[in-house]
Amino acid sequence: MNQNQTENSPKKVHFISLGCPKNLVDSEIMAGTLMKDGYEVVADAEDADTVVVNTCGFIEESKKESIQRILDMTSLKEQGQIKKVVVAGCLTQRYKDELVEGLPEADLFVGSGEFQNIAKILKNHDAGEKKKTFFNLPTYLQEEATPRVNSQPKHRAYLKISEGCMKRCAFCAIPLIRGNLQSRTIQNIVNEAKLLAAGGVKELIIISHDFTDYGWDLRRKDPNAKESPVELLKALAEVDGIQWIRMLYLYPDGITQELIDLMKSNPKFVKYFDMPLQHINNDVLKKMNRKMTREEIEVALKRIRTEIPDAVIRTQFIVGFPGETNEQFEELLKFVSEQQFDRVGCFKYSPEENTPGGKMTDQIEDHIKDFRHDALMSIQQNISKVKHEAFIGKTVEVLVEGYSEETELLLQGRTSQQAPEIDGVVLINDGEAKIGDIVKVEITESMEYDLIGGIVQ
Repeated sequence: MNQNQTENSPKKVHFISLGCPKNLVDSEIMAGTLMKDGYEVVADAEDADTVVVNTCGFIEESKKESIQRILDMTSLKEQGQIKKVVVAGCLTQRYKDELVEGLPEADLFVGSGEFQNIAKILKNHDAGEKKKTFFNLPTYLQEEATPRVNSQPKHRAYLKISEGCMKRCAFCAIPLIRGNLQSRTIQNIVNEAKLLAAGGVKELIIISHDFTDYGWDLRRKDPNAKESPVELLKALAEVDGIQWIRMLYLYPDGITQELIDLMKSNPKFVKYFDMPLQHINNDVLKKMNRKMTREEIEVALKRIRTEIPDAVIRTQFIVGFPGETNEQFEELLKFVSEQQFDRVGCFKYSPEENTPGGKMTDQIEDHIKDFRHDALMSIQQNISKVKHEAFIGKTVEVLVEGYSEETELLLQGRTSQQAPEIDGVVLINDGEAKIGDIVKVEITESMEYDLIGGIVQ
């Protein structure tokens, strides 16, 4: 704890947010709730009274990272640098009993249906309440009056439109952790978007577990409900101040002609399709409980490229799913080579407890998963290199985000075709601009994932 802190100064809280942007929004809600209640959110754990570790419980690697960060913080507590460690998020929700028993040095465990009550939980604990665990429903759906502090640069923000998922993919534990699909109303979402825009946000990044299923639950309850992906986008396009609207997690079965027509019709919608495919062999897709065939996926891809030739398509694949044969993997490699995707992520299958995939007997050995991952990414790296070289000599619009992470001699930004955190950046080596400006940059050099250029008038 800060040595200069007095008895009457605000309690200080530090957040460690792990995993996906959806988890980050939960951390922002906790921060907003605490600040509204008089707490101060600080940038460094050593300056805090309380550290909240908002965990991820999606795959094995993220679980290990979450546990390590919790142990790091409890070590600080033992050294007397902080007073309290709170464990929140998906890992907490998923492994309630195991975490509480295995981490006695942590003070509080807050599930994904209780994090909105963080201020009350901390105050009661300070007042002497002995209760350590807080688990309610699997998730909390953001409300109209929910406080939230945007932790992103002022010009961009994530906008979470729903919780849970109606898909039941055999490899995924999200429905076990977060429950079934729950959509916010369009009015609720638009009101938040207006608040974000008033705060200087120019880029909205729409997040959910599946954007294309948005509103299905509301329409099921009420046939007159208007909530749908297209109607939501139409409403968000009317928000003054927003210049870029980016959608993440579009499943291929929801890429309709109506959605494509809308994205073509308004320059606010960035021409960026984040569309997880997971595999392309029909037998593997069926075993994964994906609801599309290779043929249907190819129709969706062709539709996008025909209607919006300059669209960026980002996808992800899983290698080493139980029973995946060499022939099925080779089919995937050939597909990646043929399709020339702009961005590809690749995951080595991680067997998850209580999922159909985790119970399958024909698991693939780790060294085979490693080989397949490296083989697929090697092909994609060559594709990315060629695609980036094609930008040399072109002038593109870039949203300036600050100085480069590597050197303050260079500005750094993104084109509309680069999503924050997951894609590359544009390094600006000539010209001046302020953070949040959208400027024209002539590309002069390219790297595997990044571009380099100077501002032109």
